[in-house]
Amino acid sequence: MFVPIHDTNPLKSIPFQYVTVALMALNVAVYVLFEPNLFQALHQHMVDFALIPAQFLDGAFSPNAEILWLEDPLPVPEQFTIVSYMFFHGGFLHLLGNMLFLWVFGDNVEDAMGHMRFLMFYLMCGIFAGLVHSAVNTSSNVPLIGASGAVAGIVAAYLMLHPKVKIWVLVFFRIPLKLNAAWALGFWVALQFFNLFRASEDEVAWWAHIGGLIAGAVLILFMRRPGVILFDQTRGGA
Repeated sequence: MFVPIHDTNPLKSIPFQYVTVALMALNVAVYVLFEPNLFQALHQHMVDFALIPAQFLDGAFSPNAEILWLEDPLPVPEQFTIVSYMFFHGGFLHLLGNMLFLWVFGDNVEDAMGHMRFLMFYLMCGIFAGLVHSAVNTSSNVPLIGASGAVAGIVAAYLMLHPKVKIWVLVFFRIPLKLNAAWALGFWVALQFFNLFRASEDEVAWWAHIGGLIAGAVLILFMRRPGVILFDQTRGGA
């Protein structure tokens, strides 16, 4: 396991990654507002903004499902949850991991697209991730939250744009190592597919990650600026 901390890849077309920073700020603000130790009443309503496949797809909600959330939710339209789910996180580490990936890789993808197209790209990757997760888990009553699907789309786009750029990562969360994006992100992508077939059960929505990766890989083909090439061979700046 590794954690990305920095890439040597300066911006070329935009002065600053305004949308990336705004998305990070929104995710952090939502986490703070719904953090149980600060605003217990709001935290109890977090499930109302989560994507629940059985409800989103108009499936029957099982009264025996083990849902550890508020029993009397707010009347949030189910259609809205395909967007709202990606701005909520279940814990600080969940938030921190997604925001690190967004900070390290989002700026260069935003640079390759422009601000508004990058915002559309981010939302579309998150939406497609939620749809894939729901299609695979049609009868699930387990709430899905987190920006992982949208962030996976950014990872796919970055990998297709800048495979040779050097990335600083922390291997096993403590050993600093400088790797090509193709190695670091390629390993991360492979790990998402590997985890689909693991026998053990966990709380990670791997199919949402796969959906985000597919969306990012396809959308970057059409949403990048004219003149931005794929699989750039430069290794980035200092």
